[in-house]
Amino acid sequence: MMTKSDVTTMIRAAKREKGIGWAAIAEEVGLSEVFVTSACLGMNSLLPDAAGKLVDFLGLPAEAAVVLSEYPTKTFAQTVPTDPCIYRWYEITGVFGEAFKELVQEKFGDGIMSAIDFDMQINRVAHEKGDRVEVVMSGKFLPYKSW
Repeated sequence: MMTKSDVTTMIRAAKREKGIGWAAIAEEVGLSEVFVTSACLGMNSLLPDAAGKLVDFLGLPAEAAVVLSEYPTKTFAQTVPTDPCIYRWYEITGVFGEAFKELVQEKFGDGIMSAIDFDMQINRVAHEKGDRVEVVMSGKFLPYKSW
C-alpha cells in the first residue's frame, strides 16, 4: 500500500527528472504554489481532480492520486526543527509571536487567524542589501465564542 511519504518521494524524483519547480506543478494543477507544495509533502490533501492532474503531469502511478486525495495526519517529527530555513520560522514565531497575537487581538478582538481558511505566497524581492524573502499570509479571523 502506497503512503503519503512514498508519493512525496515519487514527486521529488519526477520533479528532479523533469527539471521543473513547484510553480510549474502548481500551475498545471491550477492551485497556489504553497498549497500544492504542502499537499505534495503530505501536509494537505488535493481534491481528486487536482490530484489526477498532478499525477498525469508528473507521470506517476494512478494510486498516487488516491493517496494525494486522502486526508493527512498533520504531525511534526520534533518539537524544535533543526533545518536552518525551518528553524528561522520557529525563531520568528518565538521572537514575534506574542507581538503578532497582541496586534491581531487589538485590531480584531479575541480570536485567531485561521490556518484552514488561509493562503500564503512566497516572493523574491530585489533589494539593495540583497534579495529579500517576502511572505504574504492571509487567514480568516475566527473570534472566540462565549457560551
